Amino acid sequence: MNLSLNVDDLIAELDCAVAPARRLAPSWNVPPTSELYIVADRKPSGAKADAEDDGVTRRLEIARWGLVPGWAKDPSVGARMFNARSETIAEKPAYRAAFAKRRCVIPAAGYYEWQKISGAKKKQPYFIHARADEPLLFAGVFEFWKDRSKPDDDPDRWLVSASVVTAAAEKGLAEIHDRMPVVMMRDDVDEWLDPGCGTDAAGDLLGRQIAAEPDRLTWHPVSADVGSVAVNRPDLADPVAVEPPGPAG
Repeated sequence: MNLSLNVDDLIAELDCAVAPARRLAPSWNVPPTSELYIVADRKPSGAKADAEDDGVTRRLEIARWGLVPGWAKDPSVGARMFNARSETIAEKPAYRAAFAKRRCVIPAAGYYEWQKISGAKKKQPYFIHARADEPLLFAGVFEFWKDRSKPDDDPDRWLVSASVVTAAAEKGLAEIHDRMPVVMMRDDVDEWLDPGCGTDAAGDLLGRQIAAEPDRLTWHPVSADVGSVAVNRPDLADPVAVEPPGPAG
C-alpha cells in the first residue's frame, strides 16, 4: 500500500474532529502489520459507538493493518487478517461484529498488486490508483484488542487494528489479480461510517461501491523493488517499461 498522503488535506476533506498528535511518516511501501490511518465515527477509548450518542465523533486514528478480534489471545493473529472478503464479512466470527458497528475508511494514495506473466519466472507489480488526483478511501473494519498484561492506566493497553474489505476484481483489473480493495465513493462515506447503519444496509453499500470501482481506477507497471519491504522511496510508484516475456519453457 502507498500512504504518501497529505494528512491535513485528508482531515479537512473528511471533516475529522479528532486527529492523532503523532503523524505517520510518508511511506510508499506499507506491508501488512504496519501502521496506517483509519477514519471512523466513534466514541473514544475503545467504547462501543452508538449512533444516537452525542459522544460519537469523526476521528482520524492510527491503527495496525491486520484486524485483531477482541477475543484473540494475542495480536499475532492480525498478521493473517489484513483483508476481509466482502462476500463473507457479515458472517465470519472475526469480522461480523466489526462489520456491524465498527466500519472505517482507510485512506491511501494507491496500492500494489502483482500479475503472473506467462513465460516469466517473476510476477510484474502494478501501482493502482485513482484516475482523479485524490486519495483512495478503502472500505474497512476496525477492532479493539485489550492487552490484559498491561495496567489499566497504560495508554498502550488498547490496540486498534483494521482490515481492508476486498471484492472480486472487475474488468481490466482482473487481468492483474482476482481480488481488489473496495473503494468508497465520497458521497457514501457518511453512511458507511455511521455506526447505526445496519448490516444489510452496509452490505448494499458495498455492492454499490464494487459496481462503480473499475471506471475510477487506473494502473501502470512499476519496479520490482516494491516487492521488498526494506525498500521505501517515492519512485516505487513511478511507471516503468515492461519487457515482453521470453518464450515458455
